[in-house]
Amino acid sequence: MAKRISNVPEMKVGIVGVSRNCFIKEGVKKRLKAVLAACRAAGVKVTPASTIIESEEDAMAVFREFHSNGVNAAVIYLGNFGPEGPTSIFAQKFARPVMLCGASEESAGDLIDGRGDAYCGMLNACYNFGLRNLRPHVPAVPVGLPEEIPPMIAHFTKVARVLVGMKHLKIITFGPRPQDFYACNAPIKPLHDLGVEVMENSELDLLELYNKHAGDKRINRVVKDMAAELGAGNEHPTVLPRLAQLEVTLNDVYETHRGASRFAVFANKCWPAFQTSFGFAPCYVNGRLAARGIPAACEVDIYGALSEYICTLATRQPATLLDINNTCPAELIEGQDLKGAAPADVFMGFHCGNTCASCMKNCALKYQIIMKRLLEPDSEPNISRGTLEGQLRPGPLTVFRLQGTAGCELKSYMAQGEILDIDPHSFGGIGIVAIPHFARFYRHVLLGKQYPHHTAVAFEHVGKALFDAMAMLAVPDVATPKPAGVLYKTENPFLM
Repeated sequence: MAKRISNVPEMKVGIVGVSRNCFIKEGVKKRLKAVLAACRAAGVKVTPASTIIESEEDAMAVFREFHSNGVNAAVIYLGNFGPEGPTSIFAQKFARPVMLCGASEESAGDLIDGRGDAYCGMLNACYNFGLRNLRPHVPAVPVGLPEEIPPMIAHFTKVARVLVGMKHLKIITFGPRPQDFYACNAPIKPLHDLGVEVMENSELDLLELYNKHAGDKRINRVVKDMAAELGAGNEHPTVLPRLAQLEVTLNDVYETHRGASRFAVFANKCWPAFQTSFGFAPCYVNGRLAARGIPAACEVDIYGALSEYICTLATRQPATLLDINNTCPAELIEGQDLKGAAPADVFMGFHCGNTCASCMKNCALKYQIIMKRLLEPDSEPNISRGTLEGQLRPGPLTVFRLQGTAGCELKSYMAQGEILDIDPHSFGGIGIVAIPHFARFYRHVLLGKQYPHHTAVAFEHVGKALFDAMAMLAVPDVATPKPAGVLYKTENPFLM
C-alpha cells in the first residue's frame, strides 16, 4: 500500500514586487495583480507581500512579513526597472531560495508612462546579487507577460524544495563503507559545505538497537502492513517479523537522531555481516522507507542517499538507487520501441531488491541470490531472504548523482530516458533502461569522470529542476548527455 511522503519540506513561496522610485509604483501593483490572477488560474500557490520594495526599509518589512508567515522561498518580481540595492539586500537578509523575474511590456500604446524596463533592471539586479555572492534562480526566459510567470514559479518551487530540504538534512549511517566498494567511499567535507549533516555509526550500534526492539508491540502491525502490500508476492512470510523489527528500529532512529535537523535519510551497511548478524537481507525495509521519502541507501553510499533524496525532493515521489549494471542482449530489444535511443544506449538498471513496491510493475519477496551463493550455498535460503524483486515500473526516468570527489570537490550528472516495458529475464529489482546518447555519456562522463556504479533514479523527467538546483548550489561540474556531433572534451574527434 502507498506510503505518505512526509520527509520533505512543505513549500510556501512568497512573491514581492519591486519598483524603482523614479518609476510609477502603481504600474508594479497593477502588473503584480495580474500575475497573482494568472497564478490562481494556473493553480500555482504563491503568497503576496503586502509591501512593494522601493527602499531598504521596505526590504526589511517584507523580510519580517515573510519570516513571520513561514515563507521559505521568494519570487522577486520586477514590475519595472526595480531598485537593485534594496532588492539584493532583501535576498541577502531572507537567506532562502529566491527567483528573479520581470514584466514584459504589454502594449505598444503604453510605452511612455507605462514602460517598465525590466529587461534592463534584471541586468542590474543580477550584477548586485553577484556583489553579495548570492545565487538567485533566473529562468531561461526571465521576463514575461502575466500568464508566462506561473510556470516559472511552479518550476522554481521544485528547485527551491531541493535546496530547502538539503539545508535541513541529516544523513545517518550504520557501518563502515565496504572495502570492496571503494566507489562508495567519499569525503564528507563537501556535504558540510552544502549544509548537510552526517552522523556515522557502527553496525554494532544498529545491532544493539535492533535487539532492544525484540518483542516491540509495533512489530505485528508492521508485519500485517507488509503482508498486505506484498499480497501474493509474500513468498517468505516467516522472515517478515525480522524485517518488521528492523523497520521499527530505523523508524525510531529517524525520530530520535535527527537532532537539529528536520529531515533524515540513511546509508547503511547491508552485506555480508548484516546477513550473518541480523539473519536476513534489509533490502525490502530500505524500499519501504524510500516509499515514505526516507531513502536508505545500500552499501553505506552517503552520496547515493543524498542523490536519492534530491530526486524525492524534486518529485515528491519515491526514488530508488540502482547499479548501472549490464548491457542488454540484442534479442531482448530487437524490434522494440527504444524511445529515441540506439541499441547501444540501452542497459539494465539493477539492485538486489531495494526499490519500493509502488515503483515496480510486479514484485515479490525473494532472497538475494548473490548472498545465498556466498553465505548459504548448500541450504534453503534463510539469512539471504529479504529482497523485493521484480520488474521496474515502465515509464519516464531521470538518473542523477551528486558526488564529492577525493579532492573534496562537487560534481554531478543527470540524464533522462525511459524504463522500457520489456521483461529483463533476470533477478533483483531490475529494468531495461533506454537513454538517448547514453553510450557516449557512459564512456566520457560516468567512466571518464570516475563516478561510482550507483545512480539515483527519479521515476519522472526532472532533469530541468535538478540542473537548476545544481546551478544554485554552484556545483562546478554538471554533466548531461551530448547529442550526436557535439563532442565531449575527452572524445576523440577522429572517431566521429
